[in-house]
Amino acid sequence: MEIDLGAMYRASRLRIADLVDDAVASRPVPATPLWDVHDVVAHLAGITEDVRTGNLEGITTDPWTAAQVERGRSKTVSELLAIWDENAPLIEGFLSSPDGASAFRAVLDVHTHEADLLNALGRPVDLPGEFLDWLTPLQHADFADAVAAAGLPPVTVAASDLQWFRGRLGRRTVTEVCSYGWSADPAPYFDLWFVFGRAERSLGETSTTHVA
Repeated sequence: MEIDLGAMYRASRLRIADLVDDAVASRPVPATPLWDVHDVVAHLAGITEDVRTGNLEGITTDPWTAAQVERGRSKTVSELLAIWDENAPLIEGFLSSPDGASAFRAVLDVHTHEADLLNALGRPVDLPGEFLDWLTPLQHADFADAVAAAGLPPVTVAASDLQWFRGRLGRRTVTEVCSYGWSADPAPYFDLWFVFGRAERSLGETSTTHVA
């Protein structure tokens, strides 16, 4: 099945726009402990602004993302959503193009923060099956390649698509990841498993779909 990454990104963006507003701007986001809802939206809007203006030096680094948050600090959530809406079609158009797969991490990022915001606002972290069906084989292959490159024995990890997604992106604690169905002692694989660090405490996320 052919996937339109631009449409997938846009759908997540619009769901986030429906989810947040100025009334929840200061709500802490446990998945990103240094940020509140406003900061997450500033980051998402800031990415598209940086892409439009060609400000890509240090892309994906902490200083690059911190500058997006700081730049958006004087704006309301509503204003940030308007900026995102104005600039996003450039990214979405590229993602929908034949070369769009090269920027797939933008799709990963927006869904990661959609899940973060759902959790912060006390909602079940339910993401579209289309997204998880697309991402899961990529994550399995990426992890298997990393394991092979490190010279470790192959290992299987039995967990739901959602747990794979949230676990590898650093939204699960070591204890939570150990509870997955590992075919071997997971400890030697942790540095390869956690792409963005390890959660210090459980997010207590709930989900009504894609449960292990």
